[in-house]
Amino acid sequence: MIRGWYADPEGIVFWNQYWIYPTYSDDFGQADRSASFTDQQLAFQKKTINKQYLIQTFFNAFSSKDLITWEKHPHVLDIKNVKWAAYSLWAPSIIEANKKYYLFFSANDIQNDEETGGIGVAMSSSPAGPFIDALGKPLIDKFHNGAQPIDQFIFHDTDGSYYLYYGGWRHCNVVRMNEDLLSVKSFDDGTTYKEITPENYVEGVFVIKRNGKYYLMWSEGSWGGPDYSVAYAIGSSPAGPFKRIGKILKQDPQIATGAGHHSVINIPGTDDYYIVYHRRPLTTSNGNHREVCIDRMYFDENGFIIPVKMTIEGVAKRLIF
Repeated sequence: MIRGWYADPEGIVFWNQYWIYPTYSDDFGQADRSASFTDQQLAFQKKTINKQYLIQTFFNAFSSKDLITWEKHPHVLDIKNVKWAAYSLWAPSIIEANKKYYLFFSANDIQNDEETGGIGVAMSSSPAGPFIDALGKPLIDKFHNGAQPIDQFIFHDTDGSYYLYYGGWRHCNVVRMNEDLLSVKSFDDGTTYKEITPENYVEGVFVIKRNGKYYLMWSEGSWGGPDYSVAYAIGSSPAGPFKRIGKILKQDPQIATGAGHHSVINIPGTDDYYIVYHRRPLTTSNGNHREVCIDRMYFDENGFIIPVKMTIEGVAKRLIF
């Protein structure tokens, strides 16, 4: 599997390969660092509330043809290419559109509307990068409906529409995206930042669509604690309303704790699903020591998600044809 301490993994399929884009959580062996910072970035770094966030200034990506052997693509996005970002590069979300790749990310862990940061978008001609800031500023930089602008997920609906889901601080918003994926537009009712916060929501939103139903998924509990977990709700439209169903992933005292902030890979042309998530091994109590894992995810005959069974061995080899 992926070697190192990584979190918030987004799994996706490009070029008949699996790709994973995670947050750099902590050093594992030799430290990995961005090479250069501007004076402005160094000034912004003085505002961090957690020194650990200062090392999170880039994203590595990983690709695999079989889910077993993974190739590392270092620094597919680095703050040298995002002048307004200084630290806390978190939870990348990526999509292919317009013959390009759009990587959405959050940066600077802003604590109020007066600080610089939020959700940005970078572009590349390849899923391996390099990604370059597309706007020169954040796409979303304010606390709409109380949602911290972090933990974004870009969703392409079957009718061609694009939606960006996001939110920390126990609030979840959805916005409609224009086809350029660089700007937002209003819903038919005139609202732009629509709050869809489900019961017990904390952060880490993810959405899938299956058999006409929208599955809104998220993490609850404390990211640094053993009770981190994944729950979901079901709705009939991209903006809900969503009805909470329950948890599908949580700690197993025999395997790992802190299991959460996930994504889902659907094998193209099949009804087979894999959940990609991070968890904390039993050998450590350091909240930053998170590892990326993959397990199978199944649905029952009524369309409900069967609680995921965490495994030590992970998943079997699987090629995409």
